[in-house]
Amino acid sequence: MTTALAEIAAPSRFWNRPRRLGVALVVLGIVAAAVFGALAPAGNARFTISQNESGAAISINGQVGAILFGVIAIGAGAGLLAGVAGRWQTVLLGVGIVAFVLSFLCWQVAGKFLPLVDTASGTLQLALPLILGALAGVIGERSGVVNVAIEGQFLMGAFGAALVGTIAASAWAGLVSAAVGGVLIAAMLAVLAIRFPVDQVVVGIVLNLLAAGVTGFLYERVMQTDAESFNQPRQLPIWRVPGLADIPVLGPVLFNTNVLVWFALLLVLAVHLGLSRTRWGLRTRAVGEHPTAADTVGIRVRGLRYVNVLVAGAIAGAGGAYFTLVATASFQKNMTSGAGFIALAALIFGRWTPFGALGAALFFGFAQKLATYLSAVGSPVPSQFLNMLPYIATIIAVAGLVGRVRAPAADGQPYVKS
Repeated sequence: MTTALAEIAAPSRFWNRPRRLGVALVVLGIVAAAVFGALAPAGNARFTISQNESGAAISINGQVGAILFGVIAIGAGAGLLAGVAGRWQTVLLGVGIVAFVLSFLCWQVAGKFLPLVDTASGTLQLALPLILGALAGVIGERSGVVNVAIEGQFLMGAFGAALVGTIAASAWAGLVSAAVGGVLIAAMLAVLAIRFPVDQVVVGIVLNLLAAGVTGFLYERVMQTDAESFNQPRQLPIWRVPGLADIPVLGPVLFNTNVLVWFALLLVLAVHLGLSRTRWGLRTRAVGEHPTAADTVGIRVRGLRYVNVLVAGAIAGAGGAYFTLVATASFQKNMTSGAGFIALAALIFGRWTPFGALGAALFFGFAQKLATYLSAVGSPVPSQFLNMLPYIATIIAVAGLVGRVRAPAADGQPYVKS
């Protein structure tokens, strides 16, 4: 009887997640080679290092590139189907996805050019609020508090940055005010999620609606009546590092940009080191995994959760400042357009780690930048579909690429001391 059951169970063990992903990659590779290769117009796809078409470039025939990279995606999928083990699964999955994207780009860029510096810079800029929002989620959920209110913290941060930045005629005052706005939403989340046994997902959604309502009301009653006095903040300055800014591609992206980019990238490193190398990180992970055991050894579970949620709120609020101090020069109702939920997806896609969240945020930022570029060059793909790209990428990443990842064991569970 036991042998028969084992034989029945064997096919399910063989048909595991890597092999299913391998099938998906093979299908995508076939689509890329056959469809993208056939549709690619005559001419070379030029990926320029400079900002204009005449500069140095990496050039490849559009049809050849689309077919070649499609074949590479098929090969990566075949490797997963063959049952490679360990880290090679991740490597092949990454190679297959990148190859599919490059095949698509060869089709779209054939006869045109894609400026790599502008694309990289735009990707980082669009990913900026997602990086900060995902980091806020990492700190909160590693402490055991689900932060669905990132969208509300973005909105309050954007509103506070515009209002105070205009009144004080200072972008720095606006940035500080954005962090305070995020803390206000985080404080309500902390009280309701930590002090009371309330469903944290429901609380987060309610706080998002509250932030949308409050900022929308104040926008109509205050900002619209006198935009010059209340809704024309100064922009964060661009800082250029002499010498380093002249490095090809990376120089203009990392060393000729606004201070919020440096803040976000340094914060990723700081949170990573903090969680893995410091007493605060050890206690935070203990509180998120097993609060009862943490309480037994003298860690103040609720106190640490309060502190971490407020710190996370300040980070998310600073991410909201991007919308009014970097991307635009004024506040608009619901201007974050669901970025907080994409940041939450980046947190999950990044497996609740700072560097994972950074990579996921850059992935979503690239999808958004690519949609903007393709619309500008007159892509044959309908504009409605292009605008859907960031959200489609979010769904695919979370549903198909994350796999079996485990959130902190006590994530979303209020701690009641026995």
